[in-house]
Amino acid sequence: MSAYKSEFLNILAERGFIHQVSEPEILDQRAMEGTITAYIGYDCTAPSLHIGHLLPTMMLYWLQQTGHRPIALMGGGTTRVGDPSGKDETRRVLTNEVINENLASIRKTFSKFLKFEAEGGNAVMANNADWLNTLNYIDFLRDVGRHFSVNRMLSFDSVKLRLERQHELSFLEFNYMILQAYDFVELNKRYGCTLQMGGSDQWGNIVNGIDLGRRMNNAHLFALTAPLITTASGAKMGKTAAGAVWLNADLVSPYGYWQFWRNTEDGDVTRFLKLFTILPLDEIARLGALKGAELNEAKKVLATEATALMHGREAAEQAAETARKTFEEGALAESLPTIEIARAELDNGIGVLVAFAEKTGLVSSNGDARRQIKAGGLKVNDVTVSDEKSTLSAKDLTPEGVIKLSLGKKKHILLKPT
Repeated sequence: MSAYKSEFLNILAERGFIHQVSEPEILDQRAMEGTITAYIGYDCTAPSLHIGHLLPTMMLYWLQQTGHRPIALMGGGTTRVGDPSGKDETRRVLTNEVINENLASIRKTFSKFLKFEAEGGNAVMANNADWLNTLNYIDFLRDVGRHFSVNRMLSFDSVKLRLERQHELSFLEFNYMILQAYDFVELNKRYGCTLQMGGSDQWGNIVNGIDLGRRMNNAHLFALTAPLITTASGAKMGKTAAGAVWLNADLVSPYGYWQFWRNTEDGDVTRFLKLFTILPLDEIARLGALKGAELNEAKKVLATEATALMHGREAAEQAAETARKTFEEGALAESLPTIEIARAELDNGIGVLVAFAEKTGLVSSNGDARRQIKAGGLKVNDVTVSDEKSTLSAKDLTPEGVIKLSLGKKKHILLKPT
């Protein structure tokens, strides 16, 4: 049982969202006594969020459901710099126009999970460009920079790992943690925000913000981080042969999204039902207890419930029905050409370019495959391929034992290992 008294922290703990909390007893007490305003930061490097953003977004969802106020902070300013956390290379610098286009596209995703002020809710979408883009450098150095110790900054994992591997860390990126800390201070000043949440790799950055808030404004701020999610087999969550699993329907169809969840490993079903659906815990316990072939039913429930949250109940039910017709009634097997490949070949990994050009002939050459990938024309299991260096392996087999390759909307071929 959870040791927390507040509904907010109790739900997060029971469903597996909590990795670390600063001053948990005080935060728990505050959550019981009144409304907490908390934020999570998102950058705007792409026009869509991906599966990796889903966990923090579900934290904001539960925050609002338990009577508190969420802020989705868009990094319109910090996206111009780039977060070095977990990265070995410098980020591509985007123009303001591209950042703003991405931001407008991402906004639609949040409205699926949060109720904003314009819709009668209390959620806020903020943009750190509002305060970062107009900063005066000398004033910023004097008022904010003086509170940071370079010795301490060098000890943070995000910086230390880059330096240890002898990868270049630009001064631009070195400043990222100062800007992120300043975001927390600004949100506290503007909205009374006292809690920052994020992945466990953000702990050092969040603690920086707590420290800066105390030094600048004598504010009492808190941190809460979630575990970084890997699958039962140790793979990074949300990575497939086709690349990232995007949340926007124009990048990954509701059916492709449903299939991603349907392919969850056996050992992850209960955990993912807790994190990525809003089903009651007793129902999750019942589904998680299913064994053998029956566990597939739990995976279908996970797929349908996760898809309903993102794309709506109707699209989710439609995806489930398409899957049932496709695989259980054999529609896919009857209507699509199938090419057999040696199981050993798949075990060694088949390059995605080779699969589309040489194995299936869906494209005329590797060069043609590359062009199609850039244009978003190739799909693996209905998920758009974004990385030309990715490989197909046994983990990409659907539960029915095939890999579906698609060129555009009308040309499909199944790869079947023998």
